[in-house]
Amino acid sequence: MKSNVSLKRINSLAIPATVAGIAEPLLSITDTAIVGNIPVDGLESLAAAGIVGSFLSMLIWVLGQTRSAISAIISQYLGAGRLEEVKTLPVQAIFLNIALSVLILLSTVFVIREIFELLNASGKILEYCISYYSIRVWGFPLTLFVFAVMGIFRGLQNTYWPMVIAITGAVLNVILDFLLVYGVEGILDPMYLDGAAWASLIAQSVMAIMALWLLWKKTEISLVLKFPIHPELGRLVVMSLNLFVRALALNTALILAVREATALGDKFIGAHTIAINLWLFSAFFIDGYGAAGNIMGGRLLGEKNYADLWLLAKKIVKYGIYVSLVLMAVSFLFYKPIGRLFSNEELVLNAFYGVFYIIIVGLPINTIAFVLDGVFKGLGEMKYLRNTLLIATFLGFVPMLFLGRFLNWGLAGIWIAFTVWMLIRGGALALKFRRKFRPLLQNH
Repeated sequence: MKSNVSLKRINSLAIPATVAGIAEPLLSITDTAIVGNIPVDGLESLAAAGIVGSFLSMLIWVLGQTRSAISAIISQYLGAGRLEEVKTLPVQAIFLNIALSVLILLSTVFVIREIFELLNASGKILEYCISYYSIRVWGFPLTLFVFAVMGIFRGLQNTYWPMVIAITGAVLNVILDFLLVYGVEGILDPMYLDGAAWASLIAQSVMAIMALWLLWKKTEISLVLKFPIHPELGRLVVMSLNLFVRALALNTALILAVREATALGDKFIGAHTIAINLWLFSAFFIDGYGAAGNIMGGRLLGEKNYADLWLLAKKIVKYGIYVSLVLMAVSFLFYKPIGRLFSNEELVLNAFYGVFYIIIVGLPINTIAFVLDGVFKGLGEMKYLRNTLLIATFLGFVPMLFLGRFLNWGLAGIWIAFTVWMLIRGGALALKFRRKFRPLLQNH
């Protein structure tokens, strides 16, 4: 039987997924680039945008895990030819997502100052954090709704409509950033950092409206909440909880990194803000092949097609590494203009250039982790993903981070810790996949 794991098929899912996946980091990168060039308090605004962006990313990643869970379940049922049996599940998952997001939102809005004080923000930076977060946080439930809808489309082997939603949101955000941050002479006064927050919120609102309309028009998924609760909702919740714990560990690393960078001083948190945004951008860029692995892997598992599943893993790792090598080459050629895109502060740029090479060299390592991560989500292996992240974070990242502080490695110590973190993650996933699916391949 001819394999359906072709480059054309993989790219038909991976390329739109890549575009969709970079939407959220692109929103943050746009804010960072424009905010970093604000003529009044640009350095403080950049630091505040970085701190708030990291915290919001944590919330989104922690609670956005139902996207992967719903995608895995739908794709497995699709592969088994039993899609009709889960038609009421997606809307129940969406309502669960929205309820959780509103609960978290309401639990943070009253302790905003305390949250950012814990992240070492103080003085003018703290005040900017509070103002910026107070606006952007209302986009949180909208983003989680969009994530859930994207998970449904992925499970149905469709990454085109998520791409359309993402492109619309990203382009709108860029246009609104320029209009609201810098203003329009004689028409609109500059809003500076608050303008960037409003631009993101409006873009997220438009994306949510589009997601709702496309789900209604382009799928047969019911938008009416029906009872009884679907039997698979329990598995979805367990999968999501495992990913929830995993995301907490992941964001422990990100938040500790922000705290360490903030403690080093304003120029270092500014440099770290630029670095982490570029790291996340490259992560989501490479993750397009992880999304293809997620989507196709779940369906192939449902079909019990282990030969194509093995071939899929090999191909997407290879293609992902090709992409990472291209990103490395572009970054080495244009690292100075890339830095100046975000800030004109020489102190910030020098600190950023001092660690940029660590980020770039680590891209192929990241690829293996991100791509196999997507495959494992499609296979429903959430427990193993959870355990791998816990080990990588608390036995790899955290000890290396504090070793770097002890040895006065500065910002470089933070990024060396990230590299160790990704090495453990990628290695553990590659070993597990080989041990579990190689025997199944030989038996079939």
